[in-house]
Amino acid sequence: MRLALVAAVLATGAVGGCQTTALPDAEPRTASVAAIGETAPVGTASVDAADDPAIWRNRQRPSESLIVATDKKAGLYVYGLDGRVRSFEPAGRLNNADLVDLGEGGVIVVASDRNDVAVARLRVFRQAALAALGVVPGGAGEAYGVCLWRDRAALHAFSVLKDGAIEESRIDLAEGAVKAILIRRLKLASQAEGCVVDPRDGTLYVAEEDVGIWRFASGASSGELVARTDGIQLVADVEGLALAPQGKRGGLLVASSQGDNAYALYRLPAMTPAGRFRIVAGRCGATEETDGIALQRGDFGPGLRDGLFVAQDGANGAAQNFKLVSWATIEESMRQ
Repeated sequence: MRLALVAAVLATGAVGGCQTTALPDAEPRTASVAAIGETAPVGTASVDAADDPAIWRNRQRPSESLIVATDKKAGLYVYGLDGRVRSFEPAGRLNNADLVDLGEGGVIVVASDRNDVAVARLRVFRQAALAALGVVPGGAGEAYGVCLWRDRAALHAFSVLKDGAIEESRIDLAEGAVKAILIRRLKLASQAEGCVVDPRDGTLYVAEEDVGIWRFASGASSGELVARTDGIQLVADVEGLALAPQGKRGGLLVASSQGDNAYALYRLPAMTPAGRFRIVAGRCGATEETDGIALQRGDFGPGLRDGLFVAQDGANGAAQNFKLVSWATIEESMRQ
């Protein structure tokens, strides 16, 4: 599908903060933006299947950047920015995916493998052809979320299990056979999935679906609940998380507020509520019941000079897909 540039920004209401009780007249301002493009639907139709995207920006040729995304019933897709399928890896029940550019080491993609609900695994690929490099342990239980962090030359993977357990491992690619070295275990009390790592210092953010967003400092054994589901700014389930770092500590965290088909923004490092938006119908459809999201700053070519936001659409007719939104449009909507 071709990208169709759309300029659609609507705004209503007034910005609100976190509260413990949702009042009818306490609704925060929620801006509306339109997608400029969308991917082809995943191959599994008439069921909840599309789940989690990740973005690779081609610095030399921005318009040739790629999106990796899961069909959690069938495998892993690679899409171009035109939305067309570039490749597909039929690996079964891959739930979430993330990627990291290691420079000369190539672009590494890791997907959470839930083919065995009792034993989580992480499947490791080299983009863009999704060359399989190996499978490493992800913990005891059902694989759900995954996010990556490049700590200088080392690659760290965080495996989030459905029951709230989290395992951090260092992925060793040096000897040809992929290995995982367990670094630490963390635990949340209930179902969790979405996660993202701050690339500047390794701070981990995890979405506990009915509770809110947790933050774990690099190397810490426990975390802090930094944003609660309140029915106003953040409506359960809390699903995908994404980051737009700025400077040494600032920037924005974006969370899928699945319960009201919106996206909540928080200003770092204090996690102060910074607005909300929805993706509404334009040349492409709206998004509903979003699971995974991804965000990457930088130049992606015409219409996407300041960054790209990608969101799973849980209600896309016969088969689900992923919507592409200009990050500049989202930022402008927050200033309206």
